[in-house]
Amino acid sequence: MVGAGVAGLVTALALAPRPVRLVLRGRLGGDGSTLWAQGGIAAAVGGGDDPALHAEDTERAGAGLCDRAIVRLVTASAPEAIVRLAAWGVPFDRTSAGGWALGLEGGHRRRRIVHAHGDATGRAILEALVEQARRTPSILCEEDARLVGLVRDEAGIAGVHVRRGDGHTEYLPARRVVLATGGIGGLFPATTNPPSALGDGLVFAARAGARLRDLEFVQFHPTALDVAERPLPLISEAVRGAGAVLVDEDGRRFLAGRGRAELEPRDVVTRAVWAWRRAGHRIFLDARRAPGEDFPRLFPWIHEVCLRHGLDPRCTPIPVRPAAHYHMGGVAVDGCGRSDVPGLWAVGEVAATGLHGANRLASNSLLEAVVFGLRAAEDLARDSPRPAPPSRAQTPPPDEEDALGRLVPIVGESLGVERDAEGLRRGWGAVHALGAGTVASRAGTLALLLMIAAYRRRESRGAHTRTDFPLVASPLGRSSFVTLELLRQGLDGDGHTPEA
Repeated sequence: MVGAGVAGLVTALALAPRPVRLVLRGRLGGDGSTLWAQGGIAAAVGGGDDPALHAEDTERAGAGLCDRAIVRLVTASAPEAIVRLAAWGVPFDRTSAGGWALGLEGGHRRRRIVHAHGDATGRAILEALVEQARRTPSILCEEDARLVGLVRDEAGIAGVHVRRGDGHTEYLPARRVVLATGGIGGLFPATTNPPSALGDGLVFAARAGARLRDLEFVQFHPTALDVAERPLPLISEAVRGAGAVLVDEDGRRFLAGRGRAELEPRDVVTRAVWAWRRAGHRIFLDARRAPGEDFPRLFPWIHEVCLRHGLDPRCTPIPVRPAAHYHMGGVAVDGCGRSDVPGLWAVGEVAATGLHGANRLASNSLLEAVVFGLRAAEDLARDSPRPAPPSRAQTPPPDEEDALGRLVPIVGESLGVERDAEGLRRGWGAVHALGAGTVASRAGTLALLLMIAAYRRRESRGAHTRTDFPLVASPLGRSSFVTLELLRQGLDGDGHTPEA
């Protein structure tokens, strides 16, 4: 198991008492996107709600690209996932009557967001799962051990290479590996993701021969705190669900009259905010009337962050901007988290299950991580592994060029909220102009894979907006798949690299 966010920990815990070696780049509970998750987990557990409605909202947000069978499976599994997490000690917020305290977020037609400690749901879940993992003798934690390569032989996955904190590289033989390595937001200049979210798992899976799915769909959250930090603090969608509205510097509510306004799906709100900023306006989230004086109680973490930046949401509008937040694309997997490489599973944000389609519905990410963590564990328990390969000497992978600093501005320019062919060709050429070392690095490879996926989808759908192809090609879309072979073919399939 590589990665110890909610997806990795749920998988490991559900496999107990079967032995699991958990490889993580930092300390258990100390890193990853789960810590940063504010909103909660979507589940049809309230009155007047049911999984079918949850499924409809998920598909509507996904803009014709969701896998309907996966959507039905995950939304039907959501109530049991909440019960399972509560049994593991997650302190979900309750009403005075003892029921779940449910929030509302964009794209949802019912209040179905289960949260813990207000806006600290991710941290509360992670702390509970970490405590369970520490008490589970079948889980061996390999801390400060960074994945630097998957090893494959003729039978499939044969093991992993990890690099310890002291620089030593070790080969760990294994016939079954689960990737739970998170997303790609660290590749973007404006992001809400931790710096470690660099898509390493995607690249290692591709190098092992796995297909990657729907890489072009990067979700930009419309309301990151607009300050000079990286990553940017997130202002949860739940704040808008509690009544806050988006305004410009003149107090004009520019989303008024557009469908459900601030509660439209994320891609719709993000494009509106982006366009208004491009027209020269500043954007603010005005929470003075609602939630008003309840803000510190409902959103204690966000309130504290705002105060640190000299803002009191009860009396001052919060400056916000779009930022890279979640990747709908990932390693292509089936309904149990299996990739097309024998012995390789993927769960959480690194995986593309078909649940999110072209645009993730708010608070479906933690839900997917839990449901697929449980399903992958069930599949692994049924699997009859081949004999482990011998722990023979393996040539460790070479150190790669650290090209991130040069790549981030290129990615931000060519793969932002709006894309076009000219910008993507310019970005492709700019990456190649940095040299062979950059192109071959993990970050360089990922940037080029994203560009080729975005270039080849000649339509605007969900989170992927092409200004040169502004229309949806058809109501029902098709997923895109890429492999490393496409990089050798170039953007136009002729092997030609455009000049920077």
